[in-house]
Amino acid sequence: MSDRVDVETRKVGQGGGRDLLADLYRPPNPNGCGVLLIYGGGFVEGDRRQLAGYGIALGRAGYTSLACEYRLAGEALWPAAIDDVHAAFDYFHGEAKSLDLASSKLAVSGNSAGGCLSLLLAGTSPLPVAASIAFYAPMDFLSGDARSKGSPHSMKYLLGDDMSDERLRAMSPLTYVGPNFPPTLLLTGNRDARVDWKESVRMCESLNEAGSRAELHVFDGLEHAFDLAPEYGRLSSALMTRFLDSHVLASTSSGIMS
Repeated sequence: MSDRVDVETRKVGQGGGRDLLADLYRPPNPNGCGVLLIYGGGFVEGDRRQLAGYGIALGRAGYTSLACEYRLAGEALWPAAIDDVHAAFDYFHGEAKSLDLASSKLAVSGNSAGGCLSLLLAGTSPLPVAASIAFYAPMDFLSGDARSKGSPHSMKYLLGDDMSDERLRAMSPLTYVGPNFPPTLLLTGNRDARVDWKESVRMCESLNEAGSRAELHVFDGLEHAFDLAPEYGRLSSALMTRFLDSHVLASTSSGIMS
């Protein structure tokens, strides 16, 4: 039996007067669950093909993935990026039935800036998010770590002239922690010079204290973007699959609509 994961490009919305595209990874043996993949790059670089390895790995495990794009800071200021991610997730929900997916079993995953966007989507989407995954993501743009790296003035490239605490708080995933936050997997390395690994620790502790479910993996001695190394990419894919199997594939709805 073939394990080929088919890939096709789709238009998922409009942003700033142009088409927003996404790559759909269709598994040979779909399990009815989906994952929105969001690339990173500090909001200034990267593209939707960055996470192709995860799209293929998840596809071989039965997950249908949609790797979206979003407008970067050089094209549009915040909140364009999160608006475009919402548009992609809205599309994924709208197409779930035609893709043989359960709309209640759509998760989101992202790396670095994409991890931030993943968690923001999980915390703010009016549509159900089954689970969220974030690799080495910034959690709080008002934290001591963020300020030591120049926040808020270092955020002008993304925010423009309005770098108020209110805007920084609104784009910080930690702001949206609560008991209804989706089950979350966090992965980071304790030698990350870009985003302090303790940001992920703080997010995990906050989610657990709020009554949500969170799992944290801190890799000893690893830096930012550690999963670019093939062995850690494979390990990360395995951890993602195990988490999704437990919290999305095997989960059952318990709400009024179940």
